[in-house]
Amino acid sequence: MKHRTLRGVAALTLGASLLLAGCASDDGGSGDETSPSPSASDATTASPEDLAALEAVTVTGEPGEEPTLEFEAPLEVSAPVTSLQAEGDGTELEEGMQVSMHYVAYTGADGERAGSTWEGGDPQTFTLGDPQFDLLTEPLLGQKVGARLLFAGPDAQGGTVVNLIEVVDAKTIPTRAEGEAVTPEEGLPTVTLDDTGKPTIEIPEGYEAPDELVVQTLIKGDGPEVTEDQSVTAHYTGMLLDGTVFDSSWDRGSPSTFSLQGVIPGWTQGLAGQTVGSQVLLVIPAELGYGEQGSGETIPPNSPLVFVVDILAAE
Repeated sequence: MKHRTLRGVAALTLGASLLLAGCASDDGGSGDETSPSPSASDATTASPEDLAALEAVTVTGEPGEEPTLEFEAPLEVSAPVTSLQAEGDGTELEEGMQVSMHYVAYTGADGERAGSTWEGGDPQTFTLGDPQFDLLTEPLLGQKVGARLLFAGPDAQGGTVVNLIEVVDAKTIPTRAEGEAVTPEEGLPTVTLDDTGKPTIEIPEGYEAPDELVVQTLIKGDGPEVTEDQSVTAHYTGMLLDGTVFDSSWDRGSPSTFSLQGVIPGWTQGLAGQTVGSQVLLVIPAELGYGEQGSGETIPPNSPLVFVVDILAAE
């Protein structure tokens, strides 16, 4: 599913559509359409010419500050390629950690700076191991906070983008909602959890779509309250009222991080005000989801949606 919440949300942040060229898959999420990019499994192997092109990029600038990239344009690569520019000396990166990084992006065609998270001051946050960031997982695993990675890859428009990525923070987050169980109202979709915390949703027979958003806390976490201007790291499962699961971070094996400013309205309204650590059931009327357009082949027009969301962290 094309998205405005989860796996595609990175494309909505400054320059991230360039950063994710060659990094993001496009098989699930919850929001606006973005241009699909190949996942790591789709990408071809970098050639010696690709490696040589990346090695010709000159990086100047002190750690902690936006660097400058210089190279002879046009720079083109046939496959994603990375190079470690500097090792960090902070926390060691492990799969499942919430990682924050700054990056600057340059277009290979003309060597011009295209965007930077340093410019806005807020780093991009993601979960190490999230399939959306497949091509960053292998080179960053085992590195430490402070590491700098040079990346080049084909973009969705057929060009090449060059990025310098600097890891600025990493922390371990829970793998599931933790807190006090809450007895839900009668008549709602029921949720059962397996030993890992993965939910199964059962729609009651004869259940009718609500006219208004339904927000039912199932587990009340003791973390801080989530606000609409934050990015949230979450595990989630999404279902249609006919019982069809159209997306699940649990099935992908990793939670996702997304901005509450870039999600369908049912997510924004339903998660803002909840606390970190909580598990929330959302039953979303079509007009607060994908409305008359639906989303791809997985969500028909005018479809109410049911989500179970574990809020693992908020920044």
